[in-house]
Amino acid sequence: MAGDVLSQSEIDALLSAISTGEMSADDMKKEDETKKVKVYDFKRALRFSKDQIRSLTRIHENFARLLTTSFSAQLRTYVQITVVSVDQIPFEEFIRSIPNMTLINVFEVPPLDGNILMEINPNIAYSMLDRLMGGAGSSHSNVDNLTEIETKIMTNLFERSFDNLREAWESIVEIDPMLVELEVNPQFLQMISPNETVVVISLNTVIGETTGMINICLPHVVLEPIVPNLSVRYWMQANTKQNSPAQTDFIQTRIKQSALPVIAELGNTAISVEDFLTMQLGDVIPLEQKIDEPLLLKVGDIPKFTIQPGKLGKKMAAQIIDPVEGGDEDE
Repeated sequence: MAGDVLSQSEIDALLSAISTGEMSADDMKKEDETKKVKVYDFKRALRFSKDQIRSLTRIHENFARLLTTSFSAQLRTYVQITVVSVDQIPFEEFIRSIPNMTLINVFEVPPLDGNILMEINPNIAYSMLDRLMGGAGSSHSNVDNLTEIETKIMTNLFERSFDNLREAWESIVEIDPMLVELEVNPQFLQMISPNETVVVISLNTVIGETTGMINICLPHVVLEPIVPNLSVRYWMQANTKQNSPAQTDFIQTRIKQSALPVIAELGNTAISVEDFLTMQLGDVIPLEQKIDEPLLLKVGDIPKFTIQPGKLGKKMAAQIIDPVEGGDEDE
């Protein structure tokens, strides 16, 4: 009724019913305040909040940029990788969505428990392989069992990408990705329960003239220990985190123990290359420093003080006279 347009006669009848007490305004409000029912599929449980999904998106947008640079250098061709979607779905649905024969990297991410997947579309995989073998980057979608040489080449390529993944995740957790296996048939993957929620990050990948998808599958059971770290509050706290007094004292103590070279400069002069080449034992080089002028003391090649030379016991010493103006006293 709320979405209908009433005629004038219907409005008059409604006002008449209210005035005679046949209907009250409260009854009308109760009708409008009916509860809205939302369908919930227990087989497709949403385990991550929108805030956490946005954090995962930011992480893998950074990963995509790093991976673009890395693959461009290794393949020596145009590469562009971008995040196109981040969804949470059941693991079984992810397995059904990828080709029956494809390239799947299974790797561990200590200290987190469990495995994550990186699925590479056959078009992209064979384009990469062709480039690494010296070809133009042509591709075909018919994936057979990889030979030992092809497996080794692809394994080396994607193991190098783990450095990019490690860098992308370092603001949340320090992981150490390690390749477990390289699989071509997703039906053989029995990592987790079919109904377990996973986050799938889809990366649109362009290599030369070939286009395809790279999908990263992150099971909830793997990310569960660090799920609180994916909130905006954690990011803000991490960015504003200050050192504790104990940490500050430790840093100051270590800095005070640092060794610096201290040089008392007796003087300097300039000679020609010809004079330098004809120098012999016993030659005297006059300096531009007068004997009654103070010497210069340098700390780490930076002029700091004027000094006068002397002796302390049986050792040579220098007495500080004045600081040098512009000698970076605050450093």
